[in-house]
Amino acid sequence: MPIRLGVNVDHVATVRNARGGLHPDPVRAAQLAIKAGADGITAHLREDRRHITDDDIRRLREEIPAPLNFEMAATDEMLKIALATKPHAVCLVPEKRTERTTEGGLEVARAKSQLAPKVAFLSQAGIRVSLFIEPDQRQIQAAADVHAAVVELHTGAWCEAVMQGRTHPAEYEFERLRAGARQAHQLGLEVHAGHGLDFDTAEAISVFPEIKELNIGHYMIGEAIFDGLETVVKKMRAAMERGRLRAKGEAA
Repeated sequence: MPIRLGVNVDHVATVRNARGGLHPDPVRAAQLAIKAGADGITAHLREDRRHITDDDIRRLREEIPAPLNFEMAATDEMLKIALATKPHAVCLVPEKRTERTTEGGLEVARAKSQLAPKVAFLSQAGIRVSLFIEPDQRQIQAAADVHAAVVELHTGAWCEAVMQGRTHPAEYEFERLRAGARQAHQLGLEVHAGHGLDFDTAEAISVFPEIKELNIGHYMIGEAIFDGLETVVKKMRAAMERGRLRAKGEAA
């Protein structure tokens, strides 16, 4: 099956907010990404509004001709915004004010009683619920237990090991992702993945047939400074498709 690409536009908003005003516009970036072949748009509305704003979420929902994946912490404030906005999907993520970016997966196993009603509220409103988690057996089982539709496996540890040239940790993390994708699929969860991916790692992980979608942001926005966003989206899609073709060859 083809693998979908979700483009995260958070850091277009980061550049805008560094100076204030309206430029560059993350909604315009989202429209360009869709035109170039992205399947959806991801945006994280943080508690401190450090990049994406409430108005960005409203405009993305209204103005992009593709699904919006609304990343958010599992708080009452964000739940209200999601229910009012009605994005295609919500991805619940851990969030700390002191972090530069998301530092790990959501702790689902220890918070099932708090997360289950939030997943239910969102699902009943017609919003697909994804949980951003580590490729860990307990967390994957817990995601199924709270009736999430999707898990997004955190690829950060693997990507960091690859980037630093640490072969054995990279191999270990890659196999954890492989096992996690299989387990989640067997439990009836749709499997996505993301965090820290570049052209090479996106191609490598696309060989997992269970993974239906990759969500990629920071690397693509950075590369867009040099090559333009439309070119980068097309290059990323090509990398993912090469990985899928390799998986097809291995399966044959």
